[in-house]
Amino acid sequence: MNAVEFLINAAYLVVAALFILGLKAMSSPVTAKRGIQWAGIGMVLATVATFFVPGMDGTNMILMVIAMAIGGGVAWYAAIKVKMTDMPQMVAIYNGMGGGAAGLIAAIEFAGGQVHNPIVAIMAVLGALIGSVAFSGSIIAFLKLQGIMNKTLKLPMGNMANLILFAATVLLGILVVTTQHPLFIVLFFIAAAALGVLIVSPIGGADMPVVISLLNAFTGLAVGFEGYVLGNPALIIAGIVVGAAGSLLTMLMAKAMNRPIRNVIFTPITGEVLEGHQIEGTMKEMSSMDAAASLRYAQKVIIVPGYGMAVAGAQHKIWELTKLLQNEGIVVKFAIHPVAGRMPGHMNVLLAEAGVPYDDIFDLDEINDEFPDADVALVIGANDTVNPVARTDKSSPIYGMPILDADKAKEAIVIKRGKGAGYSGIQNALFFAENTKMLYGSAQQAVADIITNLKTLL
Repeated sequence: MNAVEFLINAAYLVVAALFILGLKAMSSPVTAKRGIQWAGIGMVLATVATFFVPGMDGTNMILMVIAMAIGGGVAWYAAIKVKMTDMPQMVAIYNGMGGGAAGLIAAIEFAGGQVHNPIVAIMAVLGALIGSVAFSGSIIAFLKLQGIMNKTLKLPMGNMANLILFAATVLLGILVVTTQHPLFIVLFFIAAAALGVLIVSPIGGADMPVVISLLNAFTGLAVGFEGYVLGNPALIIAGIVVGAAGSLLTMLMAKAMNRPIRNVIFTPITGEVLEGHQIEGTMKEMSSMDAAASLRYAQKVIIVPGYGMAVAGAQHKIWELTKLLQNEGIVVKFAIHPVAGRMPGHMNVLLAEAGVPYDDIFDLDEINDEFPDADVALVIGANDTVNPVARTDKSSPIYGMPILDADKAKEAIVIKRGKGAGYSGIQNALFFAENTKMLYGSAQQAVADIITNLKTLL
């Protein structure tokens, strides 16, 4: 090993340490920003080290710089312009790009006839399979989250069709390893991409955050495999870290929902309106003045934010309302469901952006026992995560999913844009409960009206 190779490997070792330390720091909201910075420094160092890899010629360097300029420019512009409500689909599309890049590495290696070692060929095929599924699946997730794809694509005997396609993809992968024939390579990538489309297309509702996390884990694994193909330690370590973290997060979320991963994949919540799950009764509307009065004379309030808060950008108004109540000695806490919003941690990020202290934010296990003692549960745009049918209706797709017990508060006030079903397509029994009142309208305007009326009562 010459001096240059030694320095490159040393740089990759530092990169690995920065990635691991960064990921560890991201586990806490207090240190998350620092973790992102460390991981970013590691990525820059890994990129710079790549320019000094032996055999790198001028043409490759020019192409790398051009690619980095285009990709970095697009990413920088998108990051500045993206709304917080659009963050889930941005994460999905970026995750898909990682999986697609891993698949392209394998495609280029096979197309160039550079894979001679059988073990390396197997690793390349595994990375290409997982990466292609992550790529096409993430594209579908993006289209669904963005509202471009509203219909559920599901083949007759969908699970059987998926299993047959998976078996065919594996067979093509074996043929790619043994023959590396161009036709088999093309068919393999087409089948792998189609598999990702068919797996993710039926998934919606509360399962969507889980599938985004799962696809993230797939991308990490694919990058790790392709790092082995290229003999690049930085890619191997980064892929393993992302794959392991994504897999752990997926398992934790599935456990929190009481839905095994196999149910998410084979019997997903589709998001289609289910006519057979209508709730008898009526929703009782209230005015913003009545809501303000209930909050003003409460002793304890639990706020349950959901995607409706994100869409309206109401987090700042909610924090303003919270401070008014706290100044009057009212205890106010925030309850976050593991799959609230459209991606893991979506609500936490929005509340942190508004300035809500971390100590006021509680997850389901920490807060659920406190709902019976709360005078008011203020539900802002949440739906499936507070639906009592998850406890009572065995025929419901969300039966068995732990929910926030907003219905057990003395009074539940629900701010909602309309009377429609939630993202999973299931009517919410909470909205029809005797102790529930509905305040219709955009969350931002509704909370602003509550604040205006509340000030007259102080």
